[in-house]
Amino acid sequence: MAARDTRPFFLNLLKIRLPVPGVVSIMHRISGVFMFVAIPLVIYIFELSLRDAAGFAQVADWLAQPLVRLVVLLLIWALLHHLFAGIRFLLTDFDIGLGKEQSRMSAWAVIAAEVLVMLWIIARTCS
Repeated sequence: MAARDTRPFFLNLLKIRLPVPGVVSIMHRISGVFMFVAIPLVIYIFELSLRDAAGFAQVADWLAQPLVRLVVLLLIWALLHHLFAGIRFLLTDFDIGLGKEQSRMSAWAVIAAEVLVMLWIIARTCS
């Protein structure tokens, strides 16, 4: 009988190919963490914009900067992804879409919905 190998196992995360439902699940967690970390900043900006006219003008100036717009778009993406993936996970709690093909299709539906809504938001803000 061979002895059990106890050496550390090297796991190359760059070579692992997750299925689409796995990617949606991981992105759901990442978007949740991003939204949680952004809460103090969003509260501060909201409070500053409501303080007085000068604070509102300062927030408007911040939101005109490209880097801040990118962060806002990332936050909107996080909200959308978390919403759509959360609905998907709620449906699985009710035993809807548990099959392999159904799970794959619902994961693609989450991605399609968030991309379509993001494109619609970008089109509305750029025009």
